[in-house]
Amino acid sequence: MKKLLIILTAALVPALSGNALAALNIQSWSLDNGARIVFVENHTLPMLDLSIQFDAGSRRDPAGKSGLAGLTDSMLTRGIAAGNDAQAEPAMTEAQILDGFADIAAQRGGGADADAGGLSLRTLSAAAERDKAVQLLASLLARPSFPDALLKRDQARIAAAIRESETKPEAIAAKAFSAAIYGSHPYGQTASVASVTAITRDDLVAFHRQHYVANRAVIAMIGDVTREQADRIARQLTDRLPQGAALPPMPQVASVMDPREQRIANPASQSHILIGMPALQRGDPDYFALTVGNYILGGGGFVSRLTDEVREKRALSYSVYSRFDPMAQAGPFQIGLQTKQEQTDQALKVVRDTLADFLRDGPTRAELKAAKDNLVGGFSLRIDNNRKILANLAMIAYYGLPLDYLNTWTENVEKVSIAQIRTAFQRKIAPAQLSTVIVGEASARQ
Repeated sequence: MKKLLIILTAALVPALSGNALAALNIQSWSLDNGARIVFVENHTLPMLDLSIQFDAGSRRDPAGKSGLAGLTDSMLTRGIAAGNDAQAEPAMTEAQILDGFADIAAQRGGGADADAGGLSLRTLSAAAERDKAVQLLASLLARPSFPDALLKRDQARIAAAIRESETKPEAIAAKAFSAAIYGSHPYGQTASVASVTAITRDDLVAFHRQHYVANRAVIAMIGDVTREQADRIARQLTDRLPQGAALPPMPQVASVMDPREQRIANPASQSHILIGMPALQRGDPDYFALTVGNYILGGGGFVSRLTDEVREKRALSYSVYSRFDPMAQAGPFQIGLQTKQEQTDQALKVVRDTLADFLRDGPTRAELKAAKDNLVGGFSLRIDNNRKILANLAMIAYYGLPLDYLNTWTENVEKVSIAQIRTAFQRKIAPAQLSTVIVGEASARQ
């Protein structure tokens, strides 16, 4: 056991290896049951990292049950029902599941975001440990017992966390911002105490049955196994999952909302400000132009325009940023900062003026070169260990990006021109459609 833990700990240390920097040979195929696999064979360490994702994110939460996707995903690990098939596996409790992974020095993860939900696994690649770890993960996916007592426990924990977040200005701002830019779209819905406590065990069972299905499974793997072994692992993970019927189409993200400035009173000493709108879908051809441009605008930290104008020249905020969050549907463009309450309007004007100037003129040649140098120079840090590569593989597979996405990333960055940045920003960002949320003013006004 001690030896296994030493190997696992060593594997967690990032290593900038030649394999990480070389072109990744991503293999991709589908199983007869519809599951899709992306795989990178890497024998540098005796480890296997994998994830399995489903169209089971919070955008699939039913009305009045926001939080169901996340609760279902976390409850997968609370118990395994006894098998009723030929394998007739015994039931397992939460403690037995934890011990099962610990005994073979395996690590299980998971979670649900807006688009997807699923589980991940890190295990030694030796057959004895690997097979046990994969079998246990497969049982979690296929036969969760959703014990009612642990459901109530988890609901109480989540409700307590929500109540606490309702006292924090940054959380209040984030919730109001999502509602402001997405309205009634599922991306704009967030879990509340009422919605979480309304969830029943039957809701978990139904959500699992509908969404955790073989034909919508997306499996990413990297590590010390062969293509043939990876195929067997994918089959083991999905063979006992049902086939799912087609899901109803998601509503479209509104291209034009009712943008407004919303001010929410809060006793915080500073105003927490968020500005933005829905903007970027995964796979959009403007992605690289927006990535480079946003580095210049507000994504490059201390070298960004927003930092220069808001912090360095006027000392209005310690930190200010901008970012794009691409999603299955138009994800948000967001500018965020904190400032003293009495400086709120001045900071807002500087941010808006800086954005307007950037939309009109784009970056300078010097800014463009500096951004490209930083993005290209830092790219190796995005794939310098298996866990980071796995996250990228899962993204590529889930959103249907080209298999050479990582291999051509720096090349695509290098190709971006000033004109492309200016055109892409003007296409995606409309100042008149930006919503603004301010939390922390002594008195609120709409």
